[in-house]
Amino acid sequence: MTAELGHFAVWMALALAVLQATLPLLGAWRGNTALIATARPLALMQFILLSGALFALGYAFYFNDFTLTYVAGHSNSQMPWGYRLSAIWGGHEGSLLLWVWMLAGWGAAVSWFSRSVPSDMVVRVLAVMGMISIGFLAFMLFTSNPFDRTLPWFPIDGADLNPLLQDPGLIVHPPMLYMGYVGFSVAFSFAVAGLLAGRLDPAWARWARPWTTVAWAFLTIGIALGSWWAYYELGWGGWWFWDPVENASLMPWLSGTALIHSLAVAEKRNMFRAWTVLLAIMTFSLSLLGTFLVRSGILTSVHAFANDPERGRFILIFLALVAGGSLALFALRAPSLRSTSGFKMLSRESFLLGNNLLLLTATVVVLLGTLFPLVGDAMNVRISISGPYFNAFFVPLTLILMAILVPGMLSSWKSQRADALLKRLYVLVPAAIVGGLIAGWLPGGTAWLGTLGFIAVAYVVFAHIDDVVRKALAFRAGFLTGLRRLSLGYKGMVLAHCGLALLVAGVIMVTHHEIERDIRMVPGDTVNVGGYDFHFADIGNREGPNFDAIRGVFEVTRNGRAVTTMYPEKRTYRVGGQVMTQVALRPGVLQDLYVALGEPLDAPGAWAVRVYFKPGVRWIWGGALLMGLGGMLAVADKRYRKAAPVTGGPGKGSQEEAA
Repeated sequence: MTAELGHFAVWMALALAVLQATLPLLGAWRGNTALIATARPLALMQFILLSGALFALGYAFYFNDFTLTYVAGHSNSQMPWGYRLSAIWGGHEGSLLLWVWMLAGWGAAVSWFSRSVPSDMVVRVLAVMGMISIGFLAFMLFTSNPFDRTLPWFPIDGADLNPLLQDPGLIVHPPMLYMGYVGFSVAFSFAVAGLLAGRLDPAWARWARPWTTVAWAFLTIGIALGSWWAYYELGWGGWWFWDPVENASLMPWLSGTALIHSLAVAEKRNMFRAWTVLLAIMTFSLSLLGTFLVRSGILTSVHAFANDPERGRFILIFLALVAGGSLALFALRAPSLRSTSGFKMLSRESFLLGNNLLLLTATVVVLLGTLFPLVGDAMNVRISISGPYFNAFFVPLTLILMAILVPGMLSSWKSQRADALLKRLYVLVPAAIVGGLIAGWLPGGTAWLGTLGFIAVAYVVFAHIDDVVRKALAFRAGFLTGLRRLSLGYKGMVLAHCGLALLVAGVIMVTHHEIERDIRMVPGDTVNVGGYDFHFADIGNREGPNFDAIRGVFEVTRNGRAVTTMYPEKRTYRVGGQVMTQVALRPGVLQDLYVALGEPLDAPGAWAVRVYFKPGVRWIWGGALLMGLGGMLAVADKRYRKAAPVTGGPGKGSQEEAA
């Protein structure tokens, strides 16, 4: 009965989404305050109904209701209850319910936290979000219903969840990633609402900016969690594989990063309005494209959810309607989006425009590298695009982006004096070169490209330290007091930029100084990797809740002193018989030690063993988390809670600007 209530709640949510998409727009068109007032309660009620549906599906998983086809296909009574609950989004149908629930949650948040935004703008935003909800709710109900039952002949026990997904990563990674994906629907809705209302001024940019930044922060953290999960779960020892589904999440992140910087210009200077709208449309369209890639069956990936071309066709049509309709509206409004303001070649606007062009170039590179092999497959032409293609573009693009980041932060709006900027850079650039050369030399020598990367990292970090000190001392109340007075927006910007530098430093370290050994070992053997001795002490059996494991015991020492004991496993899951590698990790701030059991070899007790020494790999995820935290901190800035619009002007950049 609980499942039927959940199913009914989804149908009711669809009905409310139809009302949300029509009544408020009709009210705004006719000036009917009663119809306008329906937008907020409809959004809240839709969220409540979908929360009930999600709870109903969770109830079915927790109590092993295998009459539900989705539960029977993605759970088993032997699974720990935590994995049974996270299995809600472990497959296509349930993850789609999570998607629409989060979409409703974003709509409820907009209705609740946008009290300072004029009601005519809010109702248009909520109406557009209602249209998006209609598409996804219809998709779920007509092609991917998680509440379908198998009656009267249902299985006694479930088929089990994919062993790759029986991991804590499933609990945190998909929700974070979806919060980012779905959150960009708010930026898209603000863009379309601004086009409908003919209002794309600095106030509009200020209203849209915090929602976009929050979505970007969630997506940043979600991508980092996915990288971390793949690193330890797949047993390959890598943190990024340029998998098409990984690329599907990276593309909206890149365009979303461009969008939040473009919104800063639109808010402060009332410029780049057309460009900002296009970026909002592009970012959400890329989120939908990622959904299509994961659920259409055209990809073979450990991340892909579905293998049903009919579902893919539905999403492709929906993507065409969303992107095509919004671009058609943009074309109608484009003449009114011309800016009368100007800026000099040397100004913050110029550097932010360069930032946007670099990020858009990176987005196109990933898009082409992801889609070309798929086009080739459709034409029976094999096209292989892998890491070298992406790295050949991303390395120089990243270095150029970091090079213009600092003068962009230090420059004033509209016009920047060259001598004043050069005066700041005269000290920073030599200091960064010295710091980068030292960092490149200390680990035992780094290739010239890695050393150049360390120089860029030092350049960004030193510049932000210098800027923070200068701004804090400018208050003339002591450094610590001045530091506290700096706005949260500025602090968030500094944290995000330094997070990028830390991420790049981690990539350089693990790329240029990683040590990998793939060797044959028997109990009693010892191998030295990265100055650590890995002694294969023993191998035995272990029984898990729903698997049986062969577990190795590796005693790790350094210079004769015990460091840790590591226990890699080879697991066989009882229900499906799948064999999985469970790696053993010894994480550290400076480096990770990583051991994975491969396959048993012909000789008795002999195993293929992979041992890795990975310096700086944690910095990659630490940097991404700092970027996400910086975004969240910037959104907490008090200026986003003020009702009065910021008109912007030609003045100098201030400490409150978080571009």
